[in-house]
Amino acid sequence: MKPLIGVTCSYDLKDSRFFIPEAYINAIIRAGGIPLVLPGSGKTRGVRPYFNAVRGLILSGGGDIDPSFFNKEPVPALGEITPERDRFEIMMIKTALKKNIPVLGICRGCQVLNVACGGSLIQHIPSVIRKPLKHSQSAPRWYPTHRITIDKSSLFHRIAGENTIMVNSFHHQSICEPAPGFRVSARSSDGVIEAVEHPGYRFVLGIQWHPECMVEKDSVSRRIFSAFIEAVKK
Repeated sequence: MKPLIGVTCSYDLKDSRFFIPEAYINAIIRAGGIPLVLPGSGKTRGVRPYFNAVRGLILSGGGDIDPSFFNKEPVPALGEITPERDRFEIMMIKTALKKNIPVLGICRGCQVLNVACGGSLIQHIPSVIRKPLKHSQSAPRWYPTHRITIDKSSLFHRIAGENTIMVNSFHHQSICEPAPGFRVSARSSDGVIEAVEHPGYRFVLGIQWHPECMVEKDSVSRRIFSAFIEAVKK
């Protein structure tokens, strides 16, 4: 039987609607899972009932994270935040880890995974990184625009099967201090953390790009989702 995979979604404050790009749904289905969209709002009081059904958790991309969750004041370049979504996803992450359920964080999902576990973020890369790459690309979403280097001893290296890969990029925030127990498994040439993982769990991987947009054209992107689904099945 195909496993049920919970995937978080964005919330539009103006129109009061939840939404998620179709690419996440298609990538999960292609890898052999059944997607279940998880809406979280200010009215969400608990998340344990979700885990009676889902066997894996994907944290999707989206807007910025409220810096109060990692004990920082907001910088001028901070974008729109949705605190209700932050709280919901942090609850989901903590519960998933307690139950040792596989977690895959994508872009914002990588960042909120780190924050939930006690790490911090760079709120605006150009304000902190000297000579940064263009991390918010002006190109089709499926098109990779910069290279990352992968730690050869990491889980992600075993998944990718490559020392370096090209990735797409749609962010202005990134991980600053990795959470306790997490290890950095990939960086871009300007030093930005592009992937983290936690070796103490079945499968906990955060990646800063969007492989769901690349699965039709990129074998590493397909292997990321396949490895996640295989971990869920174990």
